[in-house]
Amino acid sequence: MPVHTEILVSSLSQREVVKRLDLMTREVNYLDYEEYNHKQKFNGKVKLDSFHLSLKGDKADTFLPLITGKIESTHQGSILFISYSLFPGAIFFLYFWLAITMLMGMYFTFLEDNLLFGTISLLIGLANMAFAWHHFSRKVKKSQKIFHKMLDLQNKD
Repeated sequence: MPVHTEILVSSLSQREVVKRLDLMTREVNYLDYEEYNHKQKFNGKVKLDSFHLSLKGDKADTFLPLITGKIESTHQGSILFISYSLFPGAIFFLYFWLAITMLMGMYFTFLEDNLLFGTISLLIGLANMAFAWHHFSRKVKKSQKIFHKMLDLQNKD
């Protein structure tokens, strides 16, 4: 499953981190249509010690990461434990199609004695996973850049 984790150390207090997250996050109610505030970059929910966010988008994006995190207070600021993962629906369909292509590969290889079609089926499943990982990684980098900028963190790459 495509996942990326990171630990951020901030000189900002836990309350200041929550305040910044809250300013840039809109809690979504899909039954109530309203225009976005342009300064809000994320959809999600922010609590005192945790958050669930995703980058705001104009259109549906299967590979957009779900950002979950915990915020712990320290004497000199705070520590953020962050995880980027695919949404559960995207994970389901990714593994569903991987299973289908694997079953097709086994069917063609063992029951039909057609190694070419079996290999092609397996390669399609693996290509689908590679495609998902690649696009997920690109979206994670984009989300990280905006998230770090929001918290005024320096990117040291």
